[in-house]
Amino acid sequence: MPDTLPKPTNDLDRAERDLREFGLCLVSDALTRSQLDRARSALYRAAEYDIAQGREQPRFGLDCGDGNQRVWNVLSRDPVFAELVEHPVALRFVRAVVGWPALLGNLSANIVGPGAAASMLHADQIFVPEPWPTDPQGVNVAWCLDAFTAYNGATQAVPRSHRAHRNATEADASGVVTIEAPLGTMMVFESRLWHRTGANSTANERRAALFGWYTRPIYRTQENWFLSLDPAIRDGASDTLLELLAYKTSGLGLVYGRSPM
Repeated sequence: MPDTLPKPTNDLDRAERDLREFGLCLVSDALTRSQLDRARSALYRAAEYDIAQGREQPRFGLDCGDGNQRVWNVLSRDPVFAELVEHPVALRFVRAVVGWPALLGNLSANIVGPGAAASMLHADQIFVPEPWPTDPQGVNVAWCLDAFTAYNGATQAVPRSHRAHRNATEADASGVVTIEAPLGTMMVFESRLWHRTGANSTANERRAALFGWYTRPIYRTQENWFLSLDPAIRDGASDTLLELLAYKTSGLGLVYGRSPM
């Protein structure tokens, strides 16, 4: 019988306990309605732009079949995404899981279209040799820009799988539970949790989610911010965002012994 998942909550202490217990937590009402509307509109606009420009990438390695549109370098698409990256609630969980300083490895999105199949079950720290250490090496802060339902491709996870200290196999898929949540929910899950994109069985409903991937500062970022980031985002960035992007550092990535900025 699949295990149960924690319910959305705006009690952040409870959410931290859920994260330790289940490997994930759900935070309700983390965004204002204005932030949610701006982020959702900007993401779908970016997705349509990629299609019009022929910039859609080949199928992502974890996707099974067609139907998922991956949107990359989301941070450069609109200033609202910088607000989400350094959202104080998001950074509270980043500090709780991987400490500080941390790096933003990526900010990407997945739009699951009608008929899309479920993706491969996996954990996100597959770059770490097994058995994994007891401390997670990264954390995802995901934003539900549409409601997550059992029918539209909501993320699925295996509760407490972060305690196995290894990557998932397809045999582990029997334990998956669908994460149903209202739009605007913040979903946080640590890097050892087994999860996947669910199947979208609807006829015409898309499901969009934004994923901020943060790691301990010893790991190379997935997105090469120095090459891909819109200079306007960098020039308007706070010190916190510059730290997350490795433009400001007190350790690795120095230039002649000093922080680049």
